[in-house]
Amino acid sequence: MPHAPLVPPRTGSRLRWAPARTRTVTNITNVAIIEPEELHQADAKNRLLLHIGGAANYARAHLPDAVLVEPWELVDGAPPASGRLPSRERLEALFDRLGYAPDLDIVVYDDEGGGWAGRMAWTLDIIGYERWTYLNGGIHSWRAAGLPMETGNARSLTSHEVSLSLNLAPVAEIGDVLRAMDDPQQTIWDVRSREEFQGLKSESRRAGHIPTAVNLDWMALKDPDRQLRLSENLRALLADHGVTSDKHIITHCQTHHRSGLSYMVARLLGFPNIRAYHGSWAEWGNRDDTPVAGPTPEACQKAPAADPD
Repeated sequence: MPHAPLVPPRTGSRLRWAPARTRTVTNITNVAIIEPEELHQADAKNRLLLHIGGAANYARAHLPDAVLVEPWELVDGAPPASGRLPSRERLEALFDRLGYAPDLDIVVYDDEGGGWAGRMAWTLDIIGYERWTYLNGGIHSWRAAGLPMETGNARSLTSHEVSLSLNLAPVAEIGDVLRAMDDPQQTIWDVRSREEFQGLKSESRRAGHIPTAVNLDWMALKDPDRQLRLSENLRALLADHGVTSDKHIITHCQTHHRSGLSYMVARLLGFPNIRAYHGSWAEWGNRDDTPVAGPTPEACQKAPAADPD
């Protein structure tokens, strides 16, 4: 069954919420990052290699034996918050198509530096598969290393019926974000651009950011000079922006695409409590009862639209 969104009850025009149980994300340390040469030399016997991206780019080039997962398969798709988690039934259909089994060694990569790969990693955590590996730099680092590539359309796998139990600990809802705003033990990490954070650009009806949120753009997490590998000294970079492993972190962007990367980075760094607000600004910024820090509506009307998430 699709899980119901946690939407706090409304009283008049003010948003209120009731106390909720504490969600604790399991302290998982068995996720990994791998370099192209190491992956190329590793035993592929029990591997499921997932290319997360568009079908056209996959057909032009992908890693040998990689299986295509398209971004639309990882999102609910219903406006305005199109990036919310799909229903359990849709997830079961996806993992059935992939021939998923919990004993497989799953490696994820994409062609953009980790956003969609991170979204896939978040999804794997939710279905209880908590030992995924990320190919650092994705297809860009693989190509730069001169390793073999394949072309052609997505191949079919032998599917089998999959029954999933969803662990929603990595998922944050509106009520969770509202509580985090006033909790010094929690940090809301917005990975949209500085312009979006300041309210100078917006894809939603309202512009600005969630009060008390900190801003560190997802682009700072990947290095264009190293084939979009993760940036060096990430722990220090995050700490400089108030994102530290001793806090409970909630990350978001516009549709939980870009924040797929920030979620994955936190997991790879061993942060014990990281969640993603899957409604993201597409949900928050299109409601009338959520608090917003940002410019006046008049300023928003004059601002250009944000780049697609």
